[in-house]
Amino acid sequence: MSEEQFSFFEAENSPRQVDFHANRQTGLDRLAAFAPYTGKAYATRRNFDFGSRDRSNISALSPWIRHRLINEEEVLHAVLKQHSFKASEKFIQEIFWRSYFKGWLEQRPEVWLWYRNDLQISLAQLEKDKNLNSRYTDAILGKTGIDAFDFWARELVETGYLHNHARMWFASIWIFTLKLPWVLGADFFYRHLMDGDPASNTCSWRWVAGLHTKGKNYVATASNIEQFTNGRFSAEMYLNKNPVPFDEDREAKIIPMPINGKISNEPYILLLTEEDCLPETLIQTDSPAAIAGVLLTNERSPLEIGGKAKSFAKVAIKDALRRGENQFGCEARLLESVEWKDQLLDLAKSHNVSIIITAYAPVGPVAEQLQSIKEPLSKNGIELSQIIRNYDAMTWPHATKGFFKLKKQMPDFIQALGLA
Repeated sequence: MSEEQFSFFEAENSPRQVDFHANRQTGLDRLAAFAPYTGKAYATRRNFDFGSRDRSNISALSPWIRHRLINEEEVLHAVLKQHSFKASEKFIQEIFWRSYFKGWLEQRPEVWLWYRNDLQISLAQLEKDKNLNSRYTDAILGKTGIDAFDFWARELVETGYLHNHARMWFASIWIFTLKLPWVLGADFFYRHLMDGDPASNTCSWRWVAGLHTKGKNYVATASNIEQFTNGRFSAEMYLNKNPVPFDEDREAKIIPMPINGKISNEPYILLLTEEDCLPETLIQTDSPAAIAGVLLTNERSPLEIGGKAKSFAKVAIKDALRRGENQFGCEARLLESVEWKDQLLDLAKSHNVSIIITAYAPVGPVAEQLQSIKEPLSKNGIELSQIIRNYDAMTWPHATKGFFKLKKQMPDFIQALGLA
């Protein structure tokens, strides 16, 4: 179907309900169902939040992409089979925004450390400040009296998902109207979102506050919320209309991009994490001696992780292990989260391997955990090799400043991927 033949109203045929089952096939099915609507219909309707029962105007693919049950190249391929680059550019930009945030944080890991440290400080303040604790509790329980905000707080916990526009409104209200620490809001999202991602979540909250793009914050208005929720919420709510952007007196150092790990022809263990659940396409070499999976979702926060987020990650890992076992014909097992390091070492010893290969984990808790196991493995003569996918190696280096620099490269990226 050509873009000229496609009208705004035909988007009504887009699937409204989303089955958030955390396996690759469900993600591919959702991609196939929504790809025809990623052109004019998406550009026209994408900012509307019709509620969890009607996601006909957005793809809702982020939980599968975040865990790499499906990858960015597959999404771009499906979209460009249906539409020209120009017609689908708004949707394609959203794919590259994820790449931009990952590349930006990868080159500024201090920002992640600041977030983790500031979160600990804010959590300690909750223990001491009864007023702050009360306001924070009202916010996460959806009891602030701001009807739209309260609805989204409950929707997030119950479903593990929010429309992107609702996330922006929510964060703006949290920061500027409720005047709560932004790191507590970011933690609330990160704990409950099925697509909770260290880079996208941290950088997006910083952007709303005015820290990512200096002096530029995002201001939620009642009229905008009323318009783009199709009148589901009243414009009578009080919101801070003129908040001052946040500022900080620190500048993160930019570090070089990571070096790709080596691929060995020797026997190896393939380690799967929730950062990358596509074992079939990670490396093109002899089959692994065994496959191990580890679930590290609890490392997202000192507080309890939401049930939807935890469940999605666990099912995703199990699905990846099953597919890996079928692909390579070897043992595949999920390691116990508490004792995973000892179990991984024992597995490597039992198969007499000197190398463990895993997908490179970007800045975040999984990367921290992988870093912590390198020394124990090395002492036992075992190397941990982290493989950077070509897509990441191509896009991340362009995230040096704002998104515009990377955006200009999108046609070149698509050409390099053979999708032009």
